[in-house]
Amino acid sequence: MIKNTYLTSYFPLISLLLFSLSFSISFEFKMMIPFIKNIGIYAGMLEFFTDGGIKLALLALLTIAFFMVYSALKIIADTINELSLLFFSKETEGQSLTKIRSGSGIYFFAGAFALLISFYSILAVLVVFLIATISYFIYFVHKVSGELTISGIIGVIFFQVIVWATLLVGVGYIAIKVYNSILASLPI
Repeated sequence: MIKNTYLTSYFPLISLLLFSLSFSISFEFKMMIPFIKNIGIYAGMLEFFTDGGIKLALLALLTIAFFMVYSALKIIADTINELSLLFFSKETEGQSLTKIRSGSGIYFFAGAFALLISFYSILAVLVVFLIATISYFIYFVHKVSGELTISGIIGVIFFQVIVWATLLVGVGYIAIKVYNSILASLPI
């Protein structure tokens, strides 16, 4: 068996691509194309592009957009993981980071599965992503628990939950404020 630590180093990038493509396919075929057909833009686009060209262009644009979102989430997640280890871990050499590296396989296989089901439901792809995220969190806590005290494990869990909850609530609040300001500015 090959025991090279860099064997799975490409998993995060491929996972980002798989989930980006999965959400793009689901979003395009379940929401975007029906929407632009209903408002009449699709017929106008057919005058300049073929049907396949429109779908391919939309898929490329959506994949790039989702890739940027997932890349930002990965950077934030890595930072939160390393901050939680900084605050609560007793080790100083960074072996915990080496231990959790193979956890990217969770997202890799979940991304491959999400791509398979992306033609059926965007909700199913979201559920697969959430299950992969929870599984990775459990994997992360399990792998680093050897370097943590009981209070350190509790601290890591609470730190992660509080930071992610704060980020999600903050983004949700901002989205609602923007939505309400757009509705208030409409001349109805």
